[in-house]
Amino acid sequence: MRYEELTIEGRNAVLEAFRSGKTIDKLFVLDGCQDGPVRTIVREARKYDTIINYVAKERLDQMSETGKHQGVIAYAAAYEYAEVEDMLALAKEKGEPPFLFLLDGIEDPHNLGAIIRTANLAGAHGVIIPKRRAVGLTATVAKTSAGALNYTPVAKVTNLTATMEELKKQGLWFVCADMGGEVMYRMNLTGPIGLVIGNEGDGVSKLVREHCDMVASIPMKGDIDSLNASVAAGVLAYEIVRQRMAK
Repeated sequence: MRYEELTIEGRNAVLEAFRSGKTIDKLFVLDGCQDGPVRTIVREARKYDTIINYVAKERLDQMSETGKHQGVIAYAAAYEYAEVEDMLALAKEKGEPPFLFLLDGIEDPHNLGAIIRTANLAGAHGVIIPKRRAVGLTATVAKTSAGALNYTPVAKVTNLTATMEELKKQGLWFVCADMGGEVMYRMNLTGPIGLVIGNEGDGVSKLVREHCDMVASIPMKGDIDSLNASVAAGVLAYEIVRQRMAK
């Protein structure tokens, strides 16, 4: 399957993309440009809570594929985002306790794609990512997911911890991966659960970790002290799968 690079350039094209309801992940605007059409585009972007970056002309020129960006370039999602409620509905439809992945600042599109693939194979009902400081559903993510993005809902939320608190009201417990936690084999990971995976470099942020109910560690026997984020997600996800199957 071929995935198109979803880069939109030019004032009319970007404005039409917003007005047609296309999901725009990021908008790049020429710094200092304040004319009417650009202000209209920025207003539309704010309406949809799109991330806006003001950059120098040199940066836009580097990003441009056509050389005719007119001071604005937008990055659109390769796939439409789902709602968190869709994931809970899917779990209910299947008669299963909800199993969600929550990703705290995954920035590498290959990691995100691999995690979405793992989530699908592990029977998770969806993946939740934050709007800021994280990669969205780019063409690279779609390709790396090896088709899983066609079947696994992905939601993008403004505030990850607020989403966790709302999900706790729905009965979910949250476990995050961290070296300082209890060995995962000693934990009860059954029932409605959210698996939280942190950033490739810094791991789970302090605030998100504080909102988790459990902290799980993966036994390490080698000479280095951490796994790739997508590998860690797979190891923990399949411990959850094992415990669910053993019930």
